[in-house]
Amino acid sequence: MLSLGDSHDSPRWFLAVVFSSHLFVFYFLPLALLLYYAAPGRLRHVLLTALSYLFYGWANPLFVVLMGFSTAVDYWCGRVISGEPIKEVPGSVRSRHQKAALAVSIFTNLSLLGFFKYFNFGVDSFNALATSLGAPDWQWDTFFRITLPLGISFYTFQSMSYTIDVYRGHAAPISNPIDFACYVSMFPQLVAGPIIRFHEVARQLEHREHSLEKIARGTALFSLGLAKKVLLANSCGLLADVVFDAGSRDCLDAWIGLLAYSFQIYFDFSGYSDMAIGLGLMLGFTFPKNFDSPYRSASITEFWQRWHLSLSNWLRDYLYIPLGGNRRGPSRTYANLAMVMLLGGLWHGAAWTFVAWGALHGTALAVERALGKQSLYDRLPRPVRVTITFLVVAIGWVFFRSNSLSNAGDFLRSLAGVTTSVPGNSLLSGMTHQPWLLGWLLVAAIVTWTAPQSWDWTRRITISRAAVLVGLFWISLLLLTTQSFNPFIYFIF
Repeated sequence: MLSLGDSHDSPRWFLAVVFSSHLFVFYFLPLALLLYYAAPGRLRHVLLTALSYLFYGWANPLFVVLMGFSTAVDYWCGRVISGEPIKEVPGSVRSRHQKAALAVSIFTNLSLLGFFKYFNFGVDSFNALATSLGAPDWQWDTFFRITLPLGISFYTFQSMSYTIDVYRGHAAPISNPIDFACYVSMFPQLVAGPIIRFHEVARQLEHREHSLEKIARGTALFSLGLAKKVLLANSCGLLADVVFDAGSRDCLDAWIGLLAYSFQIYFDFSGYSDMAIGLGLMLGFTFPKNFDSPYRSASITEFWQRWHLSLSNWLRDYLYIPLGGNRRGPSRTYANLAMVMLLGGLWHGAAWTFVAWGALHGTALAVERALGKQSLYDRLPRPVRVTITFLVVAIGWVFFRSNSLSNAGDFLRSLAGVTTSVPGNSLLSGMTHQPWLLGWLLVAAIVTWTAPQSWDWTRRITISRAAVLVGLFWISLLLLTTQSFNPFIYFIF
């Protein structure tokens, strides 16, 4: 994991962990399901853990060692915490050993996350500061770069939720270490979530129902997620990359590119979540919904009640509320919102652009809370508020997508019409030989604001819906044979 290169560029990594690949769809998944259902009930968690380690370790076997270490520490801490009676009583006192075990769990996970995710960022930031102060001799010289382990942001949060839930008395501890390893490493949601908190699946780890109905709905969700990814996210992503990676762009180019990226990141991540939840259902697990039509939100507050729900709820329950939430006055509430969103931004990526993105959302949340429900904004018609909210979110994506704050500033100036592009040299005019990209952008917009949610649409599978799903599945697979552009955005977090 100390490397000069980036493992994300490896074809081996691509084939192993991307759900939208022929290797996964035609080989890994069928074999995994066959072995899982052929195995006796008592061995299914052993098998599922082994398959998950194979899935994860294909990218880099050292990743498995790191995840295994985190798993062992949190399992041991959970056993220490559960060694004494725990009562879920407000104000109840935990023993010194229980507090120490929780501290060890949190410290270990945050240390691993901090080192592997932020070491390069810290060195680069220090060197940039030294250069700006005219003191290059102060720069840190390092002979290695840290390779970010896949999914570390997700499984560390997931593993920490176990010790915190046990400490709070919200869940009983796991006695079997294999069951805990299965929970942490489960391949459907290991790499990019959703973040499954322990109390949400504790009972399912002990006993869960396997049924044809679950398998059918899981297959439906997987097919819809694959279609979102291949048909919409990938098509919009091609258009977004052309605009964002250009040296200059006019105003129209910038807005088209921003719309394309907004749709790309939504369908990319919600598509992955649909596939992950669908895979969980195939294995008997019911994971919570992760998206609830976020671009239909009428405020930033509502947006975070609809976007990446597993992260929003995690930050609320394990960070915002412990900081005091909204119980200590308006000023403290605004500070808590800002702190949570700044940390949420850093969780997404080790770059100042993500800090800026988090600051934007934190400021918007604080402003909305300060204005209250009787503000002039809340009196506007809902379609107007939805449009304004979407524009604020989309502008935030500029920081999310840009490689640096300076690049983000350049793009914002293009949005405002302050551009250096040559008149009549529109990037979009050069794509007339690929008009289908703009067509897919229109389709993405229609689906975003009019189509039913995957979660709700798959509750009942009729013959007509099954026909639609089969068609989407095979069209997606056919397109995969011609697409070289197939990343998952959230894999880098």
